[in-house]
Amino acid sequence: MLLEVENLVVRYGSIEALHGVSFNVAEGEIVALIGANGAGKTTTLHGIMRLPPPEAPKVYAGNIKYKGQSLLNEEPHDVVAKLNLALVPEGRHIFGNLTVMENLILATYARDKKQNFDKELDRIFTLFPRLAERRKQRSESLSGGEQQMLAVGRALMTRCDFLLLDEPSMGLAPLLMYELFRTLKQLNQEGLTILVVEQNARVALLFSQRAYVMDTGRIVLEGPSSQLLNEPEVKKAYWGG
Repeated sequence: MLLEVENLVVRYGSIEALHGVSFNVAEGEIVALIGANGAGKTTTLHGIMRLPPPEAPKVYAGNIKYKGQSLLNEEPHDVVAKLNLALVPEGRHIFGNLTVMENLILATYARDKKQNFDKELDRIFTLFPRLAERRKQRSESLSGGEQQMLAVGRALMTRCDFLLLDEPSMGLAPLLMYELFRTLKQLNQEGLTILVVEQNARVALLFSQRAYVMDTGRIVLEGPSSQLLNEPEVKKAYWGG
């Protein structure tokens, strides 16, 4: 397995956010984590990327392994620069006072910018033509969909092998949402492994090959996405089926 999360327990002070979460992602897969707000999905992604919020959650048990190596003692910048994982965070967190180009260049801080830089930049602009049109615009002037494209493009400019996405459909009009997921599917077909966190369960299950359902810090269901689409508990919880 490429990524293995094993019996992960995380606490914020006296509050236990994850209660022994276990799942895995194989190379070349698209795997979804679905669940309501507060289920622990973002905490799980932050744990993988070693990105604690200010209150600094502590791992009390379990492990996170990538390519067989534990990530628990890794620094966030090493997870990106040395292990080639990248996160598209919830809310995008682009630098609004910088242009589209400056945001993309900033993502290359830890790599040799001369090595295939122009080729990779052209690829981003091919994947997301709107970014090419707006390359000199301040990113705060972009629409929500364009900002999400920029957040994905910025992550890809790190030359990642494994992309983690936190609520990529949030705030997007349906047309832009499906355009974004089509592009992500294309990237997966080219070899990119993807772990996506989504509240839009139907979209996540249609997009992914396998999925895990989280509820209050636990994995409560797992299986092929096509199977979970027809699971009575999932249908009842997410679309009243």
